[in-house]
Amino acid sequence: MPVDLQALSPKLINLMLDTVFVVDSDNQIIFVSDACETLLGYRADELIGTPITDYMHPEDLETTKDSIRRVMEGQPHLDFRNRYIRKDGGIVHILWSARWYEEEGVRIGVARDVTTLRQAEAELRFLAHHDPLTKLANRSLFYDRLESGLRAARRHQNSLALLFLDLNDFKMINDLNGHAMGDRLLCTIARRLEGCVRETDTVARMGGDEFTVLLTNIQSADVVAEKVEQILNVLAEPLGADFEGIGMPSCSIGVACYPADGEDADTLLSHADGDMYRVKRHRSVTG
Repeated sequence: MPVDLQALSPKLINLMLDTVFVVDSDNQIIFVSDACETLLGYRADELIGTPITDYMHPEDLETTKDSIRRVMEGQPHLDFRNRYIRKDGGIVHILWSARWYEEEGVRIGVARDVTTLRQAEAELRFLAHHDPLTKLANRSLFYDRLESGLRAARRHQNSLALLFLDLNDFKMINDLNGHAMGDRLLCTIARRLEGCVRETDTVARMGGDEFTVLLTNIQSADVVAEKVEQILNVLAEPLGADFEGIGMPSCSIGVACYPADGEDADTLLSHADGDMYRVKRHRSVTG
């Protein structure tokens, strides 16, 4: 007995994990497959007869309308992404494949939920530029920010400062209390450093117990000295009771200023690193 494929078509469409929308020339929804309830939280009968634009994220509305115009002019859009608002108020990221059918006077779109994919992409982008433990900028991002800061300083003829920080005797804390406790301490220090700077500045973890701070648009050397003093004071504040009596390690800070100590990123980093080791050696001699 031959199979009636035409009769099977609606059943096949409703088996799809992706959602099928059929929309007329006025953007009114005239058909939507059952998968839409999972995608947007609405039943098909709640959507049919309503404008599809009602469910689009307001920030994506104009770019989506541009895509719709291109599709209706005969240019299929096979990889368009936008956001929709779910019935429960949540946001879903959608990947679309859409085509206009002139003879039937409808636009057919297939929608795939890529919210999890977008979140994974965002996480990968974050991890590419941030330290996974402290969530601070990593060495790569800090170098980019330093290069950008130098370009701005040259253009506006102002100064910037680079601080290189190293914790004293941090290895002892790891050895005596374990690496988990050491990691908690590094995260605490990261948050304290962030609290010392402006939004336009950058704090980074360069690796181990070494951190850098980029201070942009510096008006005078006194500002840098005050910032170093502030950081030392904040880092010297006692740790909470959850650190089980561990004392906050002291910190050695080296400083390099543009343009006095160098005019390129490598020279400034080298100068700040060398200055930090001079401070550390002086501490070991005097203390």
